[in-house]
Amino acid sequence: MTRFADLHLCAPFRNEEQLKRMTAKSFEMGYRLVGIPLPPNVESDQVKRVRKICSEVGLDLVSRVDLTPKNTNELLASLRRLRRKFEVVAVHCISKPVARQAAKDRRVDLLSFQVTKPWNRFFDRAEAELASESLASLEIDMAPLLSLDGSLRIRLVSSLRREAAIAESFRVPVVISSGATSDYLLRRPLDYSALAMLFDMDSSLASRALSEVPCGIVERNRLKLSPDFVAPGLRVVRRRDP
Repeated sequence: MTRFADLHLCAPFRNEEQLKRMTAKSFEMGYRLVGIPLPPNVESDQVKRVRKICSEVGLDLVSRVDLTPKNTNELLASLRRLRRKFEVVAVHCISKPVARQAAKDRRVDLLSFQVTKPWNRFFDRAEAELASESLASLEIDMAPLLSLDGSLRIRLVSSLRREAAIAESFRVPVVISSGATSDYLLRRPLDYSALAMLFDMDSSLASRALSEVPCGIVERNRLKLSPDFVAPGLRVVRRRDP
C-alpha cells in the first residue's frame, strides 16, 4: 500500500485546537507521514507534545525546520547548528548565492522558492546540476495553486512548468507538499497528483513526489540521526550478551 507524505503541513504548533484539526483532516485525506515546520529554538518537550497529537490521529510526525538565510554565511551557520536537531531541513532561497549554496550542500533536504515573485525563483539549469550531485530535492507547495488567482496563478504555473522540466532533465527529485496553512487548503494525494498536470508532471512522477521521494528523505535522515549511525552504509550493530 502506498504511504503518502506531506512534508509541509503548516499547522501552527502553538495553537493546539487548529493543530488537532489540521492533523485529523490530513489523516482523513489519506496521509500517514507529515512534516510540520518548527522554530529553530523549539524545546524537546514541545516536539513531544506535537508528536503525541499526531500519533493520536494516526500520523507519524516529521520534525522540520525552514531556514530563510540572508546570505551563505548565515545558511552555513544554521546548518551546523540545526542539522542534527531536525529530521528535515528546508531552505527558502531568497537570493541566487543562497540557492546555489543550498543546492550543493548535502545537509539540505528541500529547496523552496518564492511563490509570487517569479524573478526570485532561482531553480535554473545551473541550480539543478548542483542539486543533482547532492541530496537536495525541489519542493513544490500546492496550496498557492488553490489560493492564488488571475495573473499570479498563471505566472506560478509557468514557473513550475519550467522548473519541473528542468528537475526531470537533471534527475533532481521533486517533493509535492500541501503548504497548507488551514484545513480548508488540504486536498487528497490524488487531487494533488491531478493538479500537477497543470505543470506537465505525469501521474507516475507526481505519485512518487507524494510518497516514495518524501518518505525516502525521512528514512535516510532518521537513519543518520540514529545513535547507531557511523557513516553512509555503516552502522553499529548491538548484540545481546550470550
